[in-house]
Amino acid sequence: MDETEVPWSATGLDPLAGRVLEFLVAVRSADRDEAASAVGVSPSEAERALRHLADSALASPIGGAPPRWTAAPPRPSLGALLARRRAELARVEDLVEQLSEAHEAVSGPRATDVVEVLKSEEEVPARYRQLLTGSSSEVLHLAKPPYVTGASESTQAAGVTPGVQMRSVYETDGFTDAVSLMTALRGTGQGGKLRLTSQIPVKLVIFDRAAALLPIWGDRPSSGSLVVHSPALVMALVALFESVWERAEPVSLTRRHDLPTSGRDLRTREILRMMAVGMKDETIARILNVSRRTLQQHISDAGAVLGARTRFQIAVLAAKRGWLSDEPR
Repeated sequence: MDETEVPWSATGLDPLAGRVLEFLVAVRSADRDEAASAVGVSPSEAERALRHLADSALASPIGGAPPRWTAAPPRPSLGALLARRRAELARVEDLVEQLSEAHEAVSGPRATDVVEVLKSEEEVPARYRQLLTGSSSEVLHLAKPPYVTGASESTQAAGVTPGVQMRSVYETDGFTDAVSLMTALRGTGQGGKLRLTSQIPVKLVIFDRAAALLPIWGDRPSSGSLVVHSPALVMALVALFESVWERAEPVSLTRRHDLPTSGRDLRTREILRMMAVGMKDETIARILNVSRRTLQQHISDAGAVLGARTRFQIAVLAAKRGWLSDEPR
């Protein structure tokens, strides 16, 4: 049996004791050296594991010199052990409730089951990191200026857990500084998805559809933030995010180096898509890791192919030819 499939720590046993128990249940009896050989450890380590099993009433010596060991019937013996662990967990849950009550008594209105009010500049990035690293399935993100330096640095330092899907929508007017670009590159580099739109109603981050972080004052994010836990409010904010996401334009921030000749058209289409959602040349060049001169050459080439003279004409004709819609929404 693969030990990685059995969380022995949940029973109070260490992995080695669990492996020795798995060996004992498959034989009538065994001495210390046989157990050590079977699980690939030293005799002294096997001895300690056997004593651990004996203390947990999962195995016992049956005599002999050296003594031989036999496993207790697994169902009743492990069942009793698990019952004890459940009782311990129940006591811990009671303790958690007592600690929560004590914390709320001290914190007053700052921490409740519905909304937390974060007022200091240190609280917001620290709470953000806690919520982000604690997310297990999905993070939804609406980003717009003004940005808070501390929170932005926190965003760069913290990352989502592998396997967590991150979807972000950035406001195009604010997607020009190095902080927002590096944050977006980090998120998409971990498998996240990015879209841009001209206007976002509020800065917002939603964690696992269970908690949401947003500023108290939209134009003064450094003045404090709210962490919303109310299921009804969180789902309303999720609906807001999905509405913005649906209207926003998808953008790929994948940096492609040394594209072959056949990839030139793909690069040009990427540039045109970014132009269409309002990104400035400097930002596009930084994302694609190309020079401004190279970028302008792509735009000029696209204009020649389309028969367009202005950037506006290029965008309109590119859209008509379907150049801006080959990435699925």
